[in-house]
Amino acid sequence: MTEQFHILFENYLQDLANMDKMDPNRLSGSIVGLCGYLGISKISVDSYQNPRAEAIGKGKNITYFDTGEQGVAAIHKRATTEGMNITDCTIYRAASFPEWDEEKLRQVKIFNDVTMMAVSRNSILQVALRRTFYDEDGYKNLNSFIKHIENLSACGRLKGNAAIHFNLKHFSLINQQIGRDRGTTVMHGFIDGLTALAGDNGIVCRMGGDNFVALIPVSRLEQAEKLLRGSAIAYNEMGDRVMVSATSGILVIDDDFTYNAPSNVLDRIISALQAAKGSSDDIVFFSDEMEKRKAKLMRLQQLFPQALSNGEFLIYYQPKVEIRTGRLIGAEALCRWQHDGDIVKPDDFIPTFEKSMDICRLDFYMLEHVCKDIKGWLDSGREVVRVSVNLSRKHMMDIDLVDDIVGIIDKWQVPHRYIEIELTETTTDVEFKDLKRVVSGLQRAGISTAVDDFGIGYSSLNLISEIPWNVLKIDKSLIPVKGDNEQSPRSVMFGHVVQMAKDMGLQCISEGVETQEQIDAMLENGCDMVQGFFFDKPLPKTAFEQRLDEGGYSK
Repeated sequence: MTEQFHILFENYLQDLANMDKMDPNRLSGSIVGLCGYLGISKISVDSYQNPRAEAIGKGKNITYFDTGEQGVAAIHKRATTEGMNITDCTIYRAASFPEWDEEKLRQVKIFNDVTMMAVSRNSILQVALRRTFYDEDGYKNLNSFIKHIENLSACGRLKGNAAIHFNLKHFSLINQQIGRDRGTTVMHGFIDGLTALAGDNGIVCRMGGDNFVALIPVSRLEQAEKLLRGSAIAYNEMGDRVMVSATSGILVIDDDFTYNAPSNVLDRIISALQAAKGSSDDIVFFSDEMEKRKAKLMRLQQLFPQALSNGEFLIYYQPKVEIRTGRLIGAEALCRWQHDGDIVKPDDFIPTFEKSMDICRLDFYMLEHVCKDIKGWLDSGREVVRVSVNLSRKHMMDIDLVDDIVGIIDKWQVPHRYIEIELTETTTDVEFKDLKRVVSGLQRAGISTAVDDFGIGYSSLNLISEIPWNVLKIDKSLIPVKGDNEQSPRSVMFGHVVQMAKDMGLQCISEGVETQEQIDAMLENGCDMVQGFFFDKPLPKTAFEQRLDEGGYSK
């Protein structure tokens, strides 16, 4: 190796080692000197994300050195980084430069190898950076959101923004309607609109699926709210559009907000989104009351294991009545939590336990105690009615669910006809298939099944036409109320639902019946079975046993 090449090459190596910290022109200078000595007129690097991109010529070209005098392609080398990035490097000899002899060719190859190492290193860094801060579909991810918040906080620019956690509503249905590829186009279009509002100081990132987080200047929050409530997005060249909206939780970061870490922001917008999902409004702003409620719910979760072990969860039975005779024909088992002498409302703890698998443990606890009570009634010679037990959708992923249910019932030697399992409607294809599997399995075991809250879901007709239920429980929102006449939409719909259930051979029961007007509506439409405060509120075990002994209610 000649001394001049050694000096020039050493300068090049030093510049490569410091390339992240230095002016690119300095690196260009070392290349100019080395390329001039070697007679190189051009270094051309083509990078491709994958073999398909290379095949169609869709890549990125970088020219590191070009004197404008292009000679012959003398050296060509390929590097592959982690099976993802493919790089082709071509070094050209100047037409005016003599052909390379063996020594000069060896020097060119050394230069080429080192250059490719540098290019590969840069590719690895780019891949690592992309995988850290972007997801597989090209959206910035949660790491990007956290980093952005940290950077803004460090330079005092976080306040004056609004953090948003949002979930695109019913996006699986949009994919079904227009196809997944067009659905992807729609999602990008919606997010692009929000990204434009975010501007340079803001950001929009995907947490996964159709869940996103964003940081938007407060000055543009009103526009962002309008977009989140509903925006028509085109999905093809003809301009056909579909409406996209989101359920959103928002935190306004103002002077009253104390920032310590990104979790201060994330925890609050997650809480706000959860509140929005249970609200009549699709957008909910974080408040101090929400923080207090969250602390209370976390406390309930902490208490759950010990409460379950201590038997603090009590079974209350709400009677089901045949209204034409007043006869007690069944009951629904409902849960009450007695803690430190107080009764915790189901609305406070059931939604909390639904967020984890705690709800499944509680459901099996309920089934166990119902079977224990029924066994006691049978042994004492009481007339026993069928008792329904609610199961959460969380159970649907359990492939052994039917066996587990049957196992508990048989453990207490309870005839299967005395147990009914209530399940709520579902909206996704996966849940629908699991629901059908579970209901069919229970039917084969001789255990009655009921679809609960019928009329509030999105797949009601498929639900009863494809799944072999025994009982249809009509949600109280469909029951006629005072002021509804026979021609009112609610009365007409209620009548049709009752008749449809009867035509399909299903028992029909209305829940939430509270007034004489509703009882009259039941009789007029042929719905003979009800449950609700008109007859009884949920009763503790001893009070329900009294109702069992009485056999029903006076007409």
